[in-house]
Amino acid sequence: MKTLEFSVLMSLYVKERPEFFDSALKSIYTDQTIKPSEIILVLDGPISVDLTLRVQNWKNEIGDSLKVVSLLENVGLGKALNEGLKNCSNEWVFRMDTDDICLSDRFEKQIQYIQNNPEVVLFSSQILEFNQNISDASALKSVPTEYESIKVFAQKRSPFNHMTVAYKKSIIESLGGYQHHLFMEDYNLWLRVIAAGHKVGNHADVLLYARVGNGMHARRKGIEYIKSEKQLLKLKKELKLQNPIRANMLFLMRSAFRLMPSSLLGIIYNTFLRKKIEK
Repeated sequence: MKTLEFSVLMSLYVKERPEFFDSALKSIYTDQTIKPSEIILVLDGPISVDLTLRVQNWKNEIGDSLKVVSLLENVGLGKALNEGLKNCSNEWVFRMDTDDICLSDRFEKQIQYIQNNPEVVLFSSQILEFNQNISDASALKSVPTEYESIKVFAQKRSPFNHMTVAYKKSIIESLGGYQHHLFMEDYNLWLRVIAAGHKVGNHADVLLYARVGNGMHARRKGIEYIKSEKQLLKLKKELKLQNPIRANMLFLMRSAFRLMPSSLLGIIYNTFLRKKIEK
């Protein structure tokens, strides 16, 4: 396989668990069949002593391949990733969260996908969600793989799994990078990429185990989320990606979900938005 230079972009903040960070770094470097050319780690504000020691340990092990970008204060994921993008040396940038675990052939398969689909500028993969241990992972968060299906899917939900996204740096920067959109910086960016007419796709394989935490989906509720839904509605109308009537109806439906009791919201996420995998 022809070698592709690529950067891995991550953001770390004070509330992350040190042991989860270690597992994430191990999965993208030590255990990978193809190692990244560089890892850009943005420290989103001051971090704990324990996290600082873990970062230094990895710096000692990886050396110059790990580039640490320190921000003086916590600015949020979108702004932190924009700072990280500035420091990425390569055109292809692969995203990774600091508490997830990649399969060992993630980068190998993504590089092969890039070589087989030279027109694609952004893509992700399927993921399996877990709470405590990847051996218990059973909830598949799937996304469509074909371009036309992705465009239709994007009208209702985010069409990419952000923690496995790979994109061309020049394209993302040409569109203004990540923009402030509470809880939905990634979805906002994906819609702008699609609206600009760029070819996108998704890998058909599961390439990552995503740590969701207990009740994470059920906590996605409240007035702040409804405000974010309103911003999403405005963006869709500006980009002309969806019929205004259907966009308004979807906004009302998504907002209604945000007002449901946590127990009911959790059932909806697990029953209708995830597929259970039998082991």
